[in-house]
Amino acid sequence: QVQLVESGGGLVQAGGSLRLSCAASGRTFSGYAMGWFRQAPGKEREFVAAISQSGTNTYYADSVKGRFTISRDNAKNAVYLQMNSLKPEDTAVYYCAADYTINSYYTPSHLNEYDYWGQGTQVTVSS
Repeated sequence: QVQLVESGGGLVQAGGSLRLSCAASGRTFSGYAMGWFRQAPGKEREFVAAISQSGTNTYYADSVKGRFTISRDNAKNAVYLQMNSLKPEDTAVYYCAADYTINSYYTPSHLNEYDYWGQGTQVTVSS
């Protein structure tokens, strides 16, 4: 079992920045690829970014590429999402997720690949 707790959400003006954090507890954190997803009201949950077990590989949705950066610190059992140049359409609940995988370079991007989820943190971007 892995428990995930997100933090760092809030209200920000368009063009601003936020840094989300996800703290993990439980089994060996470095054995998991990690991802961020988001869900806006009335919409399906969508992929945002993923990072491989060691942090060597990252993968982003086209909508956030160049603006968001995913990173992780295996010594602290944490994954982060730095969000810059935020837009109103980034408004959503952001979820952290963990995927136990034997492929150390893999960056999963589909919902059903992930084994554990956090409760989410709200990000609201005002225009």
